[in-house]
Parts: sequence; structure tokens; C-alpha cells
Amino acid sequence: MADVATVEARVRAEGLLAPGAPVVVLLSGGRDSVCLLDLAVTIAGAEAVVALHVDHGLRPDSADDARFCAQLCERLGVAPVVARAGGPPPSGNLQAWARELRYARGHELAAARDADLAAGHTASDQAETVLYRLAAAPGRRALLGMAPRSGRLIRPLLGVSREETAAWCRARGLPWRDDPSNASGRFARNRVRAGLLPALRAIHPAAEANVVRTAALLRDEAAVLDAAVDEVLGGRAEIPLERLRALPVALARLVVVRLAEDAAGALVPRAASRTEEILALDPARRWTALDVGDGVRAVVERGALRMERIF
Repeated sequence: MADVATVEARVRAEGLLAPGAPVVVLLSGGRDSVCLLDLAVTIAGAEAVVALHVDHGLRPDSADDARFCAQLCERLGVAPVVARAGGPPPSGNLQAWARELRYARGHELAAARDADLAAGHTASDQAETVLYRLAAAPGRRALLGMAPRSGRLIRPLLGVSREETAAWCRARGLPWRDDPSNASGRFARNRVRAGLLPALRAIHPAAEANVVRTAALLRDEAAVLDAAVDEVLGGRAEIPLERLRALPVALARLVVVRLAEDAAGALVPRAASRTEEILALDPARRWTALDVGDGVRAVVERGALRMERIF
């Protein structure tokens, strides 16, 4: 396990946190976010940092988390912002609701300050994300994991393990609060953390690091594949079906996925699996269509394929 100086050097080398660069840190009060906040202060300077804590109101002691975060910010000389949900959660996926609320508040605050928004995702989270997505939604994108930067959103700790964030906090004398819901078997991600990753480590002690490294390599290779798709489409939102059929099947699949995701403005997990059906559509017909799922329809009109959202 790396020491504090090594962890700091690793995060500095990523360049996502920089001296004087304004940043909003998502602060839950857990070990990872506490480590991230301290690193942001160390690298960017306290005057450049704002900490955002979102009180979702999901637990009776959530107000204690907010007080803890405010006290930590005072200790580190950081301006704290506490946002509250403002209403009861929906009856659906609580984790998704809480995540969307947290990021929405974070992006609002970051945009107002012309700052980056930093989340405390670690290498351990990256491994869990890849394994979960691979199980839930097979495909190339499942293996790419989380990007270090996505617009304003940055993840400076993707090269740091969860054990290392805990070691950082202990070495710096920083307390943290554990969320008991992280140990609940109700949530699929927790089951990956508690069951699947330990099983993989039993097979090979470097299993977690190998998953993370694989995701990083595939993200590099994805840039090459994306460039190939760009060349085929040439900036257009449609492609002659006969031209699509002439491509290698893997490249045709990537083109179909790109068109579907551009139309949806979001991931379309089922698009890749519908490629063969799309290629079998009749280009001689004046108009024909196929529902590819996830609110997107493939349309062939006058021999050209395009994707459109289904409202």
C-alpha cells in the first residue's frame, strides 16, 4: 500500500486537481470523499475549494452527517454548502435518485463558480463498476468504466484504492463516517463489493488492479474505434444501408450504436444486439422502421439508415 506522499504524487500527476483551480468537492463524509477534500485543499488550496454535502434525508441520522461535514470543512478552511432533498424520495431506485440529485446540485454549484466538480470514486469503485455493468449490460461500453473527466465532472482518485483513502485519512488524523447502507445486501453494487471482488482476489491478489488497468487500456482503444466511426459517418446523422452492410460487422455495430446514442442523447444498451436485424431491413422500400429499444427507432428511408427518438 502506498504512503501518503505517494498517493499525493499520484493524484498530482493526473492533473485533475491543480494549484488555484476552482473545484467543488462532493462530500458525503465517507473515507473517500474526506480524502478527496483534503487532497483538493492540499493541491488546489483551501480558497479554491467548496465542499457540497447533500442531505438526502434517507436516514434518521442524516443531519449528523451534515454537521460532521460542516465541522470538517471548518477544520480544513473550506467553504461548506449543504443542500437538502426538499421532498420525499420516489418509490423507485433510491440509489439512482440520490445520485441524480447529488450530481444535479453539484453541477449547478460548479457552473455558478466556473469550477470542476470532483467526485471521490476510487480504483475500487472502478473495478466494481466494470464488473457490475458487465453483468447487467454486456457490451464494449460496460468494460470502459468511469472516465477520469467527463465535462466538468472529474474523478481524481481513480488511481487510488479504497484501502489507500482510509490510510490517508488515518495518517492525516481525519475522521470519517460510515454509511450503513453501503453494507446492505439490498443493492447490487454492494453485493459486487462484498461477494464478487473478494472471490476474484482469492483467485489472484491483483484482480482488482487488473480490472482497473483493463478498463484504462480499453478507454484508450475506444478513442481509436470512435475515430473510425467518425470517419465512416463523416459528420452525418445517417448512412446508406448498403454502405453499412459493406463494413466489417464490428464496425457496422459501432456505427449503429453511435447513431442510436446520438439520437437518444444517452446510452442505448440494446442497440448493438439489434444490428443484424437493422442490416436485414429492405433498402428498396420507401420507408421501414425497427424499434431498437430504450426509446429509439431505426428508420430506413430511401435507402438510408437514421435513428430517431420515440416520444
